[in-house]
Amino acid sequence: MTALIESAPGYRTRRTLPLRVEALRQLKRRRTLAMGGVLVALPFVLVAAFAIGGTPGNGENNRVTLIETATASGANFAATCLFVSAGFLLVVPVALFCGDTVASEASWSSLRYLLAAPVPRARLLWSKLVVALGMSAAAMVLLPLVGLAVGTAAYGWRPLELPTGGSLASADALPRLALVVAFIFVSQLVTAGLAFWLSTKTDAPLGAVGGAVGLTIVGNVLDAVTALGSWRDFLPAHWQFAWADALQPQLEWGGMLKGSAISVTYALILFALAFRGFSRKDIVS
Repeated sequence: MTALIESAPGYRTRRTLPLRVEALRQLKRRRTLAMGGVLVALPFVLVAAFAIGGTPGNGENNRVTLIETATASGANFAATCLFVSAGFLLVVPVALFCGDTVASEASWSSLRYLLAAPVPRARLLWSKLVVALGMSAAAMVLLPLVGLAVGTAAYGWRPLELPTGGSLASADALPRLALVVAFIFVSQLVTAGLAFWLSTKTDAPLGAVGGAVGLTIVGNVLDAVTALGSWRDFLPAHWQFAWADALQPQLEWGGMLKGSAISVTYALILFALAFRGFSRKDIVS
């Protein structure tokens, strides 16, 4: 059957389920619009909170943290938006976009019709994975961009005040913030891999999304168990805030490189499991 399909006049595997078609389908979904609305709203909520509660002061024991410099400049406010959302909020769009993508087709009983189109299984997964990762990256870029715009309007365009002391000129702050966003995206690849793998194993989108978020939370809990000692170095959650090294007078790469290596390794294994399992799965929905 496969040989007949591939020899059919005009049939090209690469032309099935184009990325632009899949991207438009996902962009028009209500959950995409809702997630975008939440990310856009967060900076405004924080500005309102600071306006009501007053300018953040020094932390306990005169220790200044990132959130205490939130109102120093637009760049500081954007960094604070990332700080308060990286641990959980930014996990949700990654799990949502990657976990809902295949499972939702199964829940709508449209998956088998896509494969009968015919769209090869590897091509279908590849298109959905690329679009899901692209939308996850867009979500992570959207938040600091809105935060930078809102923060600049509220607090002005000034150098980035560093929690450890000193400051970075605006021209240097923007590349540092871009590096922070890039690292956060790479660190979330594990969640993306978990969600995508679960999406190929279940017909329940909420199960895939919730499972990925739940396992990510478990990883954070295990990282808090200091009795594990050096074993925590193998947990992706252990490195999730290594991006703070980018907000130092002298850029430090060590933690971010280790965290990226751990995350990419786990993600590649999970993506491989998803492709392997889906290629052998009996599609009945």
